[in-house]
Amino acid sequence: MVQEPTFEGLFRRAQRSAVHLEMRDGYMTSDSRYVSWAKDPRSVMPERDPHPRPWFTLMKEITGRGIQVRRARIFSEPMSDYLRFEHHLTPSNIAAGEEVRWLSRRKASDLALPGNDFWLFDDDLVVFLHFTGDGELSPEGDEERTAEPEVVRLCSTAFEAVWERATPHKEYRPV
Repeated sequence: MVQEPTFEGLFRRAQRSAVHLEMRDGYMTSDSRYVSWAKDPRSVMPERDPHPRPWFTLMKEITGRGIQVRRARIFSEPMSDYLRFEHHLTPSNIAAGEEVRWLSRRKASDLALPGNDFWLFDDDLVVFLHFTGDGELSPEGDEERTAEPEVVRLCSTAFEAVWERATPHKEYRPV
């Protein structure tokens, strides 16, 4: 029996790309960094050196070997406090090698989008992420993987359509 790679392992085995589409206005609001930031935005600063955090270390490793990592966020305006927190910390993602863009939900109305956030690896494997209504990881299983060609095509097309319309992080200022 072949064991599926861990989520981290999917990045390590990527050959060309990993793209992520986020479509929620809030995630993991129980996160201690968010709770601290919500009380005092100056209490949490973007990290200039991404190495101390495992995610950023992984992104540096992956992008360092030429894998393109892109993240697109669809959001409501005015932006939720949680997404303001994410916007505030996004320079750390960029320092780790990710490319990040933002698209107002109003500008995405005519796009065909899947029902859940996802990661797409090398245009051949989709990992859907499942959350509860309040943005916590689903206790029923937080991910679902598929290589079904129609689903891969839907996610690839959706991501590229969002990416084309979205504003690069350095140019987007929350309203």
